[in-house]
Amino acid sequence: MTTCPTRRVFLQSATASSLAMPLVVSSSAFGANDRLNIAAVGVGGKGRGDIASTSVGQNVVAICDVDERTLSAAEKIYPDAKVYTDWRKLLEQKDIDAVTVSTPDHMHAPIAVSAMELGKHVYVQKPLAHTVFEARQMRLLAKEKGVVTQMGNQGHSGTAYRTLVQLLQSGVIGKVKEAHAWSNRPIWPQGIDRPERSDDVPDYLHWDAWLGVAPTRPYIGPTEESKRGRGLYHPFNWRGWLDFGVGALGDMGCHIIDPVVWSCELGSPKRVWSDGPAPNNETFPEWGIIRYEFAGTKHTAGDTFQMTWYDGGKKPLQELAQLPSDRSLPANGSLFVGEKGVLLCEHGGRRGPELFPIDSFADYKIEAIEGSDHYMQWTNACKGVDKAASHFDYAGPLTETVLLGTIAIRYPGQQLQWDAESLQVTDNAQASEFVRKSYRQGWAVKRLV
Repeated sequence: MTTCPTRRVFLQSATASSLAMPLVVSSSAFGANDRLNIAAVGVGGKGRGDIASTSVGQNVVAICDVDERTLSAAEKIYPDAKVYTDWRKLLEQKDIDAVTVSTPDHMHAPIAVSAMELGKHVYVQKPLAHTVFEARQMRLLAKEKGVVTQMGNQGHSGTAYRTLVQLLQSGVIGKVKEAHAWSNRPIWPQGIDRPERSDDVPDYLHWDAWLGVAPTRPYIGPTEESKRGRGLYHPFNWRGWLDFGVGALGDMGCHIIDPVVWSCELGSPKRVWSDGPAPNNETFPEWGIIRYEFAGTKHTAGDTFQMTWYDGGKKPLQELAQLPSDRSLPANGSLFVGEKGVLLCEHGGRRGPELFPIDSFADYKIEAIEGSDHYMQWTNACKGVDKAASHFDYAGPLTETVLLGTIAIRYPGQQLQWDAESLQVTDNAQASEFVRKSYRQGWAVKRLV
């Protein structure tokens, strides 16, 4: 495309494009001072920050969003970028080197896979995918195409988690006996049914494109009680709906489970089960507790190792942390119970990793391991002058572990045996059906079906 298409053109053609595209791999070689041509799919909310942070010193050549209000705001920031409401049309633009994908979860894999098939580097928000199968395919394709990848779990590159990993692997608390991870999410509706009503789609929203690979359903807009004027699904509350998001675990698990998997060098879980309510046919439950069992490693005590995830206000027992009487567990964090003590790390807070009980570690000075910029790490890696830390070889298996929990939560009290190599729940054929999903006609991406 040699001219910038108008937004009105896409009102007429948003659903007309085919997903079948020829393979075009750029052979351009970059140097540290060369400018990368970056495109953004999803430029509101987290997407606004993703493209701003990855494009410092680079060229933003294309932007895409299904919400024309969001798109107009981004167009003012990136006036030289071509504008799209259909990501499939954006990927036909020949000068794109790399793409950020910051959409609802159900569209991560279709967009990223299509971009990688064309040889584009991709930065994809967490969770990497909507299903375990999608995450596996994304990892395999990235390796096959040799593209640079990064998942948007920024804490992986930060000082707190790098320091945590060094502490755990140095053996300061001995071998780890168990680990716990938790979040104060959801902060959106869950445990609700779909209302028996529909609203007119606003003229600024391309609803069919927003649904994408998901089954067709009516649009439902904001009510008088809606926070910040948010609709039932768009632009934020989609996270709790089974067709679009992966609930609290999917939103925060790739952040907070990350340091557990990383520091203990865990492989795929062998078993996973849940305590708490099951989802209805529409949304995830209001809270959940997921238990994962892994094979033991050189950093853990025993032949097996258990990690427990909590959300919806649930947390591990306070006494496990051996905190002072005036302290309580943070809203989001991870806890490692070792042979010699306990390590606590607040997620997103100022404290960083801490060792307890205080008396046992009074003379121990924690040496911080300096972090780096997660965004520019990817951008520079695309130009061959850095390495992405949460590339899909790491982020793919991490996401698979997280998403297994969203299968287990459907079967409270049942221990599901997991075979990572075959991507199967070996003792529950019905549960295995949730490893992958079908896609709406006209939206399927070959690699994912």
